[in-house]
Amino acid sequence: MRSVSPGNVWGQLKAPPSKSMAQRAVAAAALIAGESTIVMGTPCDDIESSLRAAVGLGATVNSQPGEVRVFGRRQGVKSRIHCGEAGLSLRMFSAVAALFDTEIQLEAGGSLAKRPVDMLEVPLRQLGAQCRTERHLPPVTVCGPLRPGEVRVDATESSQFLTGLLIALANLNGESTILAPGLKSKPYVQMTVDLLQRLGAAIEPRNDLEEIHISGRSDYAPFTYDVPGDWSGASFLLVAAAIAGELTVTGIDPKSSQADRKIIDAIAAAGATVHVESNAVTVKQAPLSAFEFDATHCPDLFPPLAALAANCEGVSRVRGVHRLTNKESNRERAIIEEFGKLGIQIETINDVMHITGGQTRGANVSSHNDHRMAMAAAVAALTADDVVHIEGDESINKSYPDFFTDMAKVGANIQ
Repeated sequence: MRSVSPGNVWGQLKAPPSKSMAQRAVAAAALIAGESTIVMGTPCDDIESSLRAAVGLGATVNSQPGEVRVFGRRQGVKSRIHCGEAGLSLRMFSAVAALFDTEIQLEAGGSLAKRPVDMLEVPLRQLGAQCRTERHLPPVTVCGPLRPGEVRVDATESSQFLTGLLIALANLNGESTILAPGLKSKPYVQMTVDLLQRLGAAIEPRNDLEEIHISGRSDYAPFTYDVPGDWSGASFLLVAAAIAGELTVTGIDPKSSQADRKIIDAIAAAGATVHVESNAVTVKQAPLSAFEFDATHCPDLFPPLAALAANCEGVSRVRGVHRLTNKESNRERAIIEEFGKLGIQIETINDVMHITGGQTRGANVSSHNDHRMAMAAAVAALTADDVVHIEGDESINKSYPDFFTDMAKVGANIQ
């Protein structure tokens, strides 16, 4: 259990590596003959899960300080791959594994074992692969080979399988078209498209990403990829500055396709000072007032937005609550319960979360084994009237293992 005392934060930090982009790069590298280098800081649990999956598909992985080298298209595909609690790795590698004519079972741990994977069954079968699940839940068992073609994908709840299908189909000889009407999390799909195009794939998005044409296998070559900073992890640091000090977060690109870069819009709307540079953002505390924000395409921002809104005068409204159910926790319920313990009134009306700002209280709170809930509680503690004790703080290892260390570096009192 970690304890966070009230206080201020001042200074500069480097954003953690984007686990979303790192996992995509690992999957792409596993399918390219030769050694690719992925440059990044401390890998989180989800990135480690993607590296295990790459090894399961026959790649060789060599981890060194500051980088990981992936030698793809080797031999020795395994019959079982454990994806831990990495939802992206599970859904993405289910499609990638369908390229192989070997039966492969992809397993999940923790809460991921209870999260649905039904969106991938029909599309994989339509493209010639075998696929079965346990009543639409993990484990996922696939056997290829996958064929190119036209396929419709339900990405109204998650785009993670669509990402995997893009990576897989770009490795086939022949044209394919993915139709995804009602696509949510469009920025995450754009991230995949950007990476694959950079590596040489002929991919043409149409109709605002709801139709994507893949022209067939390109001549991929081993690559070096510098993983960008993670806007999701940086969002907590930026909110901490908005409510309790001043921080410069480096290594984040304001023009990134990452959906969570929108956090700076919410912080500015609340009244904090925001200064944007080409590779850094500085946020400075100021009097804060209620704001409105649509998080439909960036639902991971709900926890840091709750911490921000708790320190705003008035009632803030955040849209997109329906995106919160199938996360590491039921985030709607977790946010209402845990911020309620901190003295903050939150209610959901239709698809909008209403957060009434006020004095945060010291309390014992639970992370619900959710990394983003643990970080949100720690940030909210900075302006509490007493110490906040966080049960399940180790959940941060999923995305940002250095979070508490980084917060302590800029002055947070953490025990």
